[in-house]
Amino acid sequence: MTRLKKTLSFLVLVILVISLPFSVKLVKKITQLISLGRPRLADIVVDISRSPSIFKKPWQNLAQGGEEPQPMLGQIIPEIKALNPQYIRLDHLYDFYDVVQKNEGRLTYNWSGLDQAVDQILATGAKPFLALSYMPPAIAHDGNPISNPTNWYEWQAVIKATVEHFSGVNQRNINDVYYEVWNEPDLFGYYKTYGDKNYLDLYRFAQAGAQSAVNVNPFKIGGPATTALYKNWVETMIKTALKENWRLDFISWHQYHPDTDLIEEDFIHAREWLFAYIDDLTSKELIISEWGYDSENNPVYDQQLGAIHCLSGSIKSINKIGKLFSFEIKDGRSPDNQPFWGRWGLLTHQDFGSEKKPRYWALNWLNRLGEKRIPLSGEGSWVRGTVSKEDNGEIRLLLVNYDPQGQHSEAVPISFINLANGKYVYTQEFFLGQKTDPLTEEITTNELKKVIFMPANTALLITLKPA
Repeated sequence: MTRLKKTLSFLVLVILVISLPFSVKLVKKITQLISLGRPRLADIVVDISRSPSIFKKPWQNLAQGGEEPQPMLGQIIPEIKALNPQYIRLDHLYDFYDVVQKNEGRLTYNWSGLDQAVDQILATGAKPFLALSYMPPAIAHDGNPISNPTNWYEWQAVIKATVEHFSGVNQRNINDVYYEVWNEPDLFGYYKTYGDKNYLDLYRFAQAGAQSAVNVNPFKIGGPATTALYKNWVETMIKTALKENWRLDFISWHQYHPDTDLIEEDFIHAREWLFAYIDDLTSKELIISEWGYDSENNPVYDQQLGAIHCLSGSIKSINKIGKLFSFEIKDGRSPDNQPFWGRWGLLTHQDFGSEKKPRYWALNWLNRLGEKRIPLSGEGSWVRGTVSKEDNGEIRLLLVNYDPQGQHSEAVPISFINLANGKYVYTQEFFLGQKTDPLTEEITTNELKKVIFMPANTALLITLKPA
């Protein structure tokens, strides 16, 4: 019995010795995770000596929903143009604009209504991002726009005709159009990645149609534009694309949530899932083709909180998301004839003067940042920021203190380091709030330090330029 106890004790000792390194690693990992999850205050440092890079601005993309069955942007083109959009997304192409007809088994096309909508997009200075939706009733097996077609090759023919019409050198001749296959297939049509309502069929024939288009300018095609980022959809899409040699230029999804950290989390997950199958992650652009605070009507869309959410998420998308489409540009008509009804628009309906809401001004404010960017350090759990630096030495620092609970205020230390000594003009402005008069700062120690109190859900723009 004593010998057995000694043997057991020895075995336990061996197991402990062997497992000790793993235990230490586990403890370290747990400690790291706890540290990462611990709320932290900001201590912003802007190093002026850092080399600038091109400032890619994912927020310069807008989406318009199907509020009305006709082109909706004609009366607000100057307002949209002022936001400098790069792309404007449009869905309901085939069910709202009656593009496709079928006569004696032959498909014919009337592009007049959709052309008008695309002309309005082009008039804003943007390019079209076309969600290929929904199924043309003329080819749907039961006439329902969220049903499968009677013949998949007719769906393929429709996509070929669409790409040739808008991207065709001898037709609309538009460069770099984006074509997104469907809109929220998991909701509109209840598609899955298997079974009779299989999104893979929608995409398979759509990309084949696009690829067969002739004499066309460069364009992009992708999807799946799901209601959120889903691992099974992304993995199934990329695996099937590789297996069947599909063209898949971008992965897209929608995101509606108060927590803007989800933008970064989605980015990390999408890259991780893609990296399991492809080495060159730059070959698949990541696009959030609809984005907002809530997928349902919410008063936040008419309030400053919605604007701060927009500013926070836009900053977090930088160098992560290729395009971030704010949904949507303009409200539909209120059923109760009210100007503000928690609808998603940046502007009210034209019946109420196309009034600019706080989110509109947030996007306008973001565009005050310059064309070149330098990194900053010291962001916190609530306060995030970004910096632009121009060739003339002008620095613009944008900080956002976003807390969906509306509770967290913070005194934020800000340091500009490695400045050339001399005189600078300093201004600071709160979003939709107080702006200071220009102040001359004499720099003698190559740095400038400030501490600025930021109440919950505020944003601050600091400008510093040589006098």
